[in-house]
Amino acid sequence: MFRLNTRKFALVLLTVALVPALLLAPATRTNAADHGDAPTAAMDRASDLADLYLFLDPNNNTRVIMIMTIGGFIAPGENGNFGIFDPAMRYRFEIENTGDARPDRFMDVRFSRRIANASGPQPQMATVTLPNGRTFTASATNPSATASTPPPPVITTDATSDVQFFAGLTDDPFVFDIPGFNRFLGSVRAGNIDPSLLQRGRDSFEGYNITSIALSLPVALVRGAGNEIGVSIATQRRQHEIFNERTNQISSFGRWVNIDRTGVPAVNVALVPFNQKDEYNAASTLDDAAFRFASGIVGILQGLGTTSDNINILAGIAVTRGDMLRLNLSLANTGPGGGNNAAAAFPNGRRLRDDVIDTIITVVTNGAITSGDNAPSVDPFTNTFPFIAPPIQPFPPGTTDDRTRN
Repeated sequence: MFRLNTRKFALVLLTVALVPALLLAPATRTNAADHGDAPTAAMDRASDLADLYLFLDPNNNTRVIMIMTIGGFIAPGENGNFGIFDPAMRYRFEIENTGDARPDRFMDVRFSRRIANASGPQPQMATVTLPNGRTFTASATNPSATASTPPPPVITTDATSDVQFFAGLTDDPFVFDIPGFNRFLGSVRAGNIDPSLLQRGRDSFEGYNITSIALSLPVALVRGAGNEIGVSIATQRRQHEIFNERTNQISSFGRWVNIDRTGVPAVNVALVPFNQKDEYNAASTLDDAAFRFASGIVGILQGLGTTSDNINILAGIAVTRGDMLRLNLSLANTGPGGGNNAAAAFPNGRRLRDDVIDTIITVVTNGAITSGDNAPSVDPFTNTFPFIAPPIQPFPPGTTDDRTRN
């Protein structure tokens, strides 16, 4: 019987809770994070969310950084074709600051249609709607399709709100050996655990780019009465879209509906039954808290022998207050590349350097494997906003390339 334990769990317990979530997932392909988590989003790359990052700016803890990545696995040779944002899409940050599952504030980003002139494709313009309802316009970084060095990031600062904005093509910050981890999980399920399957030393995301939206906001703009915020992200389209052959533009009308959503890494990928993944993406954090997906989640876990204590802990993450990444605003974040001090690590928000997979594998094996999936992290994160590494460019002639992993 499904029983919710609503007490607050320590952060260390939250870390442990995520372990059985991945270990006990159905025996289907795991992309981890949120890359291609459901059929509809996988077929609509402009809507396919990858990851959410949420952390205090290590240079100034009075500012909070939110990063959304979308539509990954862009080979550098395709930068010019896929390094764009869909003008029919609404990219949404949902912010909760009262301790429940209901988003209290929203930030929306919409993009203009991409156009070109005699000098080539031009940067898209973004309209950013802040939690207080204020809007401002910013320019995205124009992807360079052929240059050997990436274009500098275009950062717009709204003078009134002091919000900084970046949108453009970047290196995908996620680090994970997909085949190695799936093979390892297969050995676990077969009752013959084989740690050597984690020795490939390959990052499935190395060599690929992704589109990213990043904001740096004063904490006061999102803080409620307490010291914690929850954030989830969504890509949304209107119910009806019409392509105008005369203007070559898409017009849309009707209410906005989710195509993809994510908060805590791996919830939809690992916990939700495959046939419910599209339904989950179309739902909300309030639906999570109303137990709409609880029976499917619990059924998978009970069928695989998950203890009631672990089910209750998992419910506290994915059900009780919805699928949201939560950040303690009073816990200091310090260090290079967006922060690296252990005290502020995931699941207290999520930083670019936080290796979720390595943590999971260490706990899954009861400390027997401390090297994780051995996927090397080589992304050159920066020490200032937007922190995320610049996109990888096509190599010059004569380059031997082993960066794109499989």
